[in-house]
Amino acid sequence: MNDIANNGTDTFTPDRYINRWLSLLEFNQRVLEQAKDERVPLIERMKFLCISCSNLDEFYEVRVAGLKQMAEVGAVQAGPDNILPTTLLSQISERAHALVADQYGTLNSVLIPALEQENIRFVRRVDWVSNAAQDDWLRNYFHNELLPVLSPIGLDPAHPFPRIINKSLNFVVSLDGKDAFGRTARFAVVGAPRSLPRLIQIPPDVEGAGPNDFVFLSSVIHAYVDELFPGMTVSGCYQFRVTRNSELFVDEEEVDDLLLALEGELPQRQYGDEVRLEVAHNCPDGVWQYLLDKLGLTEEDLFRVDGPVNLNRLMALGDMVDRPDLKYPPFTSRLSTSMGQDRIFDTISRKDILLHHPFDSFAPVVEFLRAAAKDPDVLAIKQTLYRTGTDSAVVDALIKAAHAGKEVTVVVELRARFDEADNIGLAEALQEAGAHVVYGVVGHKAHAKMVLIVRREKGRLTHYCHLSTGNYHPRTARLYTDYGLFTADPAIGEDVHRVFLQLTSLGKVLKLDKLLQSPFSLHPGIMAFIARETEHARTGRGGRIIAKMNSLTERSVIDALYEASQAGVEIDLIIRGMCCLRPGVPGLSDHIRVRSIIGRFLEHTRVYYFANNGKPDLYCASADWMERNLFRRVETAFPILDKKLAKRVLAELDLYLRDNSQSWELTPEGTYQRDVAGDDLVSAQQVLMEG
Repeated sequence: MNDIANNGTDTFTPDRYINRWLSLLEFNQRVLEQAKDERVPLIERMKFLCISCSNLDEFYEVRVAGLKQMAEVGAVQAGPDNILPTTLLSQISERAHALVADQYGTLNSVLIPALEQENIRFVRRVDWVSNAAQDDWLRNYFHNELLPVLSPIGLDPAHPFPRIINKSLNFVVSLDGKDAFGRTARFAVVGAPRSLPRLIQIPPDVEGAGPNDFVFLSSVIHAYVDELFPGMTVSGCYQFRVTRNSELFVDEEEVDDLLLALEGELPQRQYGDEVRLEVAHNCPDGVWQYLLDKLGLTEEDLFRVDGPVNLNRLMALGDMVDRPDLKYPPFTSRLSTSMGQDRIFDTISRKDILLHHPFDSFAPVVEFLRAAAKDPDVLAIKQTLYRTGTDSAVVDALIKAAHAGKEVTVVVELRARFDEADNIGLAEALQEAGAHVVYGVVGHKAHAKMVLIVRREKGRLTHYCHLSTGNYHPRTARLYTDYGLFTADPAIGEDVHRVFLQLTSLGKVLKLDKLLQSPFSLHPGIMAFIARETEHARTGRGGRIIAKMNSLTERSVIDALYEASQAGVEIDLIIRGMCCLRPGVPGLSDHIRVRSIIGRFLEHTRVYYFANNGKPDLYCASADWMERNLFRRVETAFPILDKKLAKRVLAELDLYLRDNSQSWELTPEGTYQRDVAGDDLVSAQQVLMEG
């Protein structure tokens, strides 16, 4: 700990920072803990388990894949957080194996027994094969639904080991005897098409079946796999899954058309380099070693699991079981009373309006665009789109506006990871409608969330803006917490206009009056605000910083926060995911506290508060304090100028700081402990739901 507490600000040892990748695994562990929390409805607990598994998939597809690439090219210099890639990969493997063991332990020892008490059962193969009625029903299911779409591949020189689709369910089958051509058979691979459900419900009218009895697809294939290999003996059948590098590589400096280049790369995502192998826990050593050899992986990349190799598919249980008592109570977002639906522009012109989703409905955002589409006084609509989903009401409104003759300009970020195909589709639909579509800036993802509507009023042009911390995605607006601001403030409108001008013309950015923008003024602005609080504290005027975001990893910001703490600034950070700062270290970060909120809704708001000796600055933003957000993306932070709205946001931040129901505190050692104090529990999300 003495190394960490070195008061020098010029040099920092690696111990001053928590490794970002290990921190991300810590976050995943906190998500998994929700699956064990008996205060959470049972089926929702299963969903948290699935989210934990899905997060780990993406971690391997992106983070681990990148580290493996560094290691494979023989990188001898330190990678992320001053650790050699090979060393970090070993540390990740150790933590990830412990996490996976905990995931399956939670499934088998906690969730499955709890579900059985509620008469929701996962019927084991040993049980249903001994029940003639159930065995007959599942055998018929196999013949009618599975057999026609399965394509077993016997392995020989003419049928080499196939390229396994990323994260698909597969079986390696060991065989004895001769094949149809008199040759000795050894192995075959059977892939389960992704169109097949991974959970099969046994109808309640089948003898011995309960109202909610389910069988894993893997169990059904395993039971009848011998029918795929007539004349040979199946001596073993073991499920496995391969995770691959899912990053798309496009040399943006070389391509002439980014859309066409991405369209060409998307099919290859399923066949990137292998990074992880999952196998059934009973898979013999010789079989998993055979798979590792064929995939070019090491034992460090192997996960032997006690259950289905893809727990993510258990997410379907919530839709298959009609048990409202085991789910979160229905919640309907409230419609803001500040928002006049009939004369929306008149309402915004009188005062700024702030919505906090999902507690406030996303409907006014859609209505804002719809009203603009049909208003004859609206001349132009400009919007950024990062993630919107298919069949989006937002996109529909933009298309209608284009059809109505408005000048519609949309900045579509094609490279939003895992949403590239959807974004290509919506870009093409917008272009067909006559909208102007641009794809952001080469080398910088357009991550800002903005709408600008230009309206003619009394012979002059007026700007109406919507700025948000989250995406224009109606579905995630019901699941993620985000702030959205409607304003007709002339200075903010001019700033938004200038940012759009830069995104479309690629000209140099003009000075912004109210907004902070990365990669230009956002990082310097944050550093200046922190330095100002530091100076206030040093001169006896006190200092106060509250920041809420998804991740904090950027080292110069962390160093500035350390310096501010040493000057006496009181700092509270609400960081849901990765946090590389160590709080509460004597002599370094005594005055910094870090908490993570994990609840029903994904905490996604980004808010920065600087007290400024009684003249506070409060910003909401699209950006976390990460290198990518501050230096490699186009982001915006927008001020909350209305004092009443600023007071509301500050009160909500205080509510999150008082949360002792869904919060975790980060310790100086880099681990998290549950913040539960007494019987008087406060859940920020629950209070906000109740209004």
